[in-house]
Amino acid sequence: MGILDLLAKIGGRLPTVVRPKQTQPLGRRLIWTGIVLVVYLVMAQTPLYGVQPGQAATSILARLYIMQIIFASNIGTLMELGIGPIVTAGLIMQILVGAKLLKLDLSNIEDRKKFTEAQKVLALLVGLLEATLLTISWHWNPAVRLIVPWYVKLIVILQLVFATYIVMLLDELIQKGWGLGSGVSLFILAGVASRVFWLIFTPLPLSAIGAESGLQFMNVNLAAPLGFIPYIIWGAFNGVTFNDIILRYAQYRTAQGTIQVMQLPDLVGFVSTLGIIAILVYLEGMKVEIPVTSQRMRGIRTRVPLKFLYVTNIPILLVGILYSDLQLFLYIASSVGGGALAEPLNIIITYMRTPLGPLELVYDPLRVLIYAIIWGGLAVLFGLLWVEIAGLSPAQQAENLIKSGLEVPGIRRNVKILERMLAKYIYPLTILSSIIVAAIAIVANILGAYGSGTGLLLAVGIIYQYYMMIAYERTLEAYPMLKRLLGEE
Repeated sequence: MGILDLLAKIGGRLPTVVRPKQTQPLGRRLIWTGIVLVVYLVMAQTPLYGVQPGQAATSILARLYIMQIIFASNIGTLMELGIGPIVTAGLIMQILVGAKLLKLDLSNIEDRKKFTEAQKVLALLVGLLEATLLTISWHWNPAVRLIVPWYVKLIVILQLVFATYIVMLLDELIQKGWGLGSGVSLFILAGVASRVFWLIFTPLPLSAIGAESGLQFMNVNLAAPLGFIPYIIWGAFNGVTFNDIILRYAQYRTAQGTIQVMQLPDLVGFVSTLGIIAILVYLEGMKVEIPVTSQRMRGIRTRVPLKFLYVTNIPILLVGILYSDLQLFLYIASSVGGGALAEPLNIIITYMRTPLGPLELVYDPLRVLIYAIIWGGLAVLFGLLWVEIAGLSPAQQAENLIKSGLEVPGIRRNVKILERMLAKYIYPLTILSSIIVAAIAIVANILGAYGSGTGLLLAVGIIYQYYMMIAYERTLEAYPMLKRLLGEE
């Protein structure tokens, strides 16, 4: 028995969510989706037993960490790991299958079941590993890690692994037909939306944020609220100039005594957030159409649409995951005394770090330029890699067209010929869309867009997917005969 079979066998014995016997109405699926969202939000605010609230204080910087945005996590709570283990395990399995290291045909029901069950166990193992490393280093307060009792650390590890399993069940509940979409996408959207809402509307003053996070703000009025809208209202009664509203900066001193400059929510960030959202909504609707005809129904012509953003937000998501993992490894290496490994990681992370606003572009343009080159180059690389392993390559698309009985007018019905023709569309689209999503994320980060460029890319893409799913479900309910034609009954 191989490792894959062993993982699948263990996964098959774990409690799981049963599919509904019949398709649920859209209203009921939306209710279940809402329930899952509430459970996630409660978990994201439930503190870990054994971790002191002061140790796990989350500052405005922590709220903007790309790791927390991508993995929908929240420091010091049951959602400390978020969807990280699930996403990581899924990527590992996808890469292994795409590289043919695992002999699985995901179009086959049995192979797909084995893939899902093995991925579930792998996610728990990844969660156990991450929870163990974070707890051993006691990243909530490394200064006390040596005096924390072993049984407290064990309890924290068990809580994090159990929370990972609950998140997996919530994701299954939605994906198996009780809800709409996927739990992973829903949690990412909730995390980004909550951060954007926080930066726009929170009335908490900077003094309260500093007390919670341990930051010491300098050269700024501590009575000023953090949120942009409350700040405008507060400023109207306290003589704040329009220039202060346009660009709003503060210096802060960290626990280690270093002083840095951060951009607080301001007009530049607010306008860039709205602008980025508008651009993404427009690009989501753009398509490149390839004319095809049906071999079975002669004379009928149609078009196969390829999205202009062919790889959607996947390239920038993978770059963000890489950066997040490097941050995690650096933190653990620094906490346990791995200086030889920590130094090169620290250099890499320094140049991959998101700019703290337009001011950094003025004072350190070289670092920002290197940051943009690294993120853009990795986005293109990951975009091309994803096309090959996710079944979006010209070869796979040509094979899909042949199997569906479609052909391109003027092109001989041959997989290799069709593949060469599709390659002229797919590879340029892949490179161009990877560059565009990277550029959007980079510009949004430099301008201080709320929720970060990566977060906005993910959120807009997920909202668009939900819009299409709801429109599809409403169409099926309005025209019941379509269910039979599409095999939905």
